[in-house]
Amino acid sequence: MHGLMLRGRLGLLQVLWSVGLLLAIPGQAQPSNSAATFTNPLLPAGADPWSIYHEGFYYYTHTTGRNITLWKTTSLSQLGSAPHRVVWSPPATGPNSHDIWAPELHRIRGKWYLYYAADAGSNHSHRLWVLENSSSDPLLGQWTDKGQLTDATNKWAIDGSVFENQGQLYVVWSGWEDDVNGRQDIFLARLKNPWTIDGPRLKVSTPVYGWERNGDLHDAQNPPHVDVNEGPQVIQHGSKLILLYSASGCWTDFYALGMLTAPWTSNLLEPGSWTKSPTPVFQQDKAAGVYAPGHNSFFKSPDGTQDWLLYHANDQPDQGCGRFRSPRAQPLTWNPDDTPHFGRPIAPGQPLARPSGE
Repeated sequence: MHGLMLRGRLGLLQVLWSVGLLLAIPGQAQPSNSAATFTNPLLPAGADPWSIYHEGFYYYTHTTGRNITLWKTTSLSQLGSAPHRVVWSPPATGPNSHDIWAPELHRIRGKWYLYYAADAGSNHSHRLWVLENSSSDPLLGQWTDKGQLTDATNKWAIDGSVFENQGQLYVVWSGWEDDVNGRQDIFLARLKNPWTIDGPRLKVSTPVYGWERNGDLHDAQNPPHVDVNEGPQVIQHGSKLILLYSASGCWTDFYALGMLTAPWTSNLLEPGSWTKSPTPVFQQDKAAGVYAPGHNSFFKSPDGTQDWLLYHANDQPDQGCGRFRSPRAQPLTWNPDDTPHFGRPIAPGQPLARPSGE
């Protein structure tokens, strides 16, 4: 769960990477690496990893807490040597001035959009926000603040992601049903344009299974327990739309990926369209030394022949939601029913073949 101040406690190692102390020219070539394999993690630290591929380059970002930094690379497996730049820093004060979480970069109708969560200095004020850039390269140009992205309820909201289905844009996010912390649900709504919600939100998932409800806290500033569904991501394969989300508190080792599916031809705002899987689809593996894997996204190999899972995890138990989380990648396959098969988390340091086409 991102709603805790725990997530804002970034360590020195994460800060060194996240604030862009090793900035480079965006168009600069990366050092050549002819090795056929790579190992996880992709960076020493970085939670909520996201990437998008456009015109031969991957653009990558993750939570820094204090700004939005973009990496640019032809090879995500070589992310550690990629040039990167701080493209946006928040104002000193105001409703989007603190706790910059889970940025996502999207290319929509010829422009770049950055979606992120931020608050005014208190967790209860967390909301979603949008930036726009008309440059062909998102590391260049001017980012324009398009304001808050909200439905009519204007409730607590984080982890916004957008997708298109049958020509309609949608936004999906994690939020509160009311105004009190204690449970995070997944909500979905149509978009009128990339920065404006059109119509009411639909709650598509709430924590109901035991594996979604590990969330005891021992912090006087927070409730004694919080149930969590967060980090939603949508991908289409064959006949299905797949909505992956992260369940249980990120401060627990039981943080895991859950899945909902819907026929891509269905009315996505009809409550009966979505079916939740009763078991997690990706979870901790103590033997591999991978704990609390979650907040995933997806990417294809450069040649388009492989699908990959991008996610963060810890290397040790009880490392929580802070500086120890690091981004990892591993290939996924598809089941006959068009749902993804992730297998087990791959151990840090284990050689993996680089994505096809790198």
